[in-house]
Amino acid sequence: MNDEQVLKEIREANLTYLMLAQNLIRKDKPEALFRLGMSDEAADLIAALSTAQILKISSCNMLLCRFRVDDDTVWNLLTNHSVNKVDNDATTKLHASILMAGRFAEAM
Repeated sequence: MNDEQVLKEIREANLTYLMLAQNLIRKDKPEALFRLGMSDEAADLIAALSTAQILKISSCNMLLCRFRVDDDTVWNLLTNHSVNKVDNDATTKLHASILMAGRFAEAM
C-alpha cells in the first residue's frame, strides 16, 4: 500500500467517523458521549458542523478518532485471549464495556 492510498483511507475514515459521530450525537447525546468517549464540548461542536465543514475537516491527513482501549486487560477481554478464558463471549464483552465505561467516567 503506497502513501497516497494510506492518506486516502485516513480521509475516508475521518469522514465516516464524523458523520457517525454527528448522527449519534443528534440522536441521543448522552449515549453518544459514552460510545464515542468524547467530552460534552466536543460533541456540541461536532453536532453543529455543516456538511461543508465535515468535508473540510475530514480531508486532513491525520486520523481524527483514536483507540480508547489502551491496556491489556480490556484487549484480552475483547479478543477473548486471556489466560483465564471464559466460555461466555457475551460476559467478556460486557466486562470490557464496564471497564471502558468506568474509565470514561473517570475522564469526565
